Amino acid sequence: MKKFKKITSPVVPLPIENIDTDQIIPARFLKATTREGFGDNLFRDWRYNSDNQPKAEFVLNDPTFQGQILIAGKNFGCGSSREHAAWAIQDYGFDVVISSFFADIFKGNALNNGVLPIQVTEEFLEKIFASVFADANSTLTIDLQAQTVTIDQTQDSFSFEINAYKKSCLINGYDDIDFILSHKEQIKEFENK
Repeated sequence: MKKFKKITSPVVPLPIENIDTDQIIPARFLKATTREGFGDNLFRDWRYNSDNQPKAEFVLNDPTFQGQILIAGKNFGCGSSREHAAWAIQDYGFDVVISSFFADIFKGNALNNGVLPIQVTEEFLEKIFASVFADANSTLTIDLQAQTVTIDQTQDSFSFEINAYKKSCLINGYDDIDFILSHKEQIKEFENK
């Protein structure tokens, strides 16, 4: 995984509540066994008509909104526990998803796959949406070390919580195996005692 410390990026707003994993990546696209290519089908049924033509009104098809940060409504990632949802978000190019509530399994899958899910209050989420809809070029700064989200145009900031182990893994670009391997010398030393 790539290392994550601090990013400043415009955002892609998706003000829809209860987005489930089947909407994130429909089940018919779960046949692959590697993580690559899932981003092509992120929100497939919302992005494309039945004839595979892009729906101009869907935010991912609107060139006005670009960025590494997806902002979504409450209860993001509910539904089935498919890890492919996190793969699709990461493969599309999002490093962060912000919502006022995440399903626990999605949150864990995102963290395990290098996507930072940030849970904010509903009030702060509304401030982000207001900023983006007022100016599509507005940006957020995500500082993982400080655990803050800042709306750069207004300087409103929110401190988010994250598991210390997962924070360390994201900062160092480690998955669980990489984390264990980073302690190889200490493990050898312990074994030799």
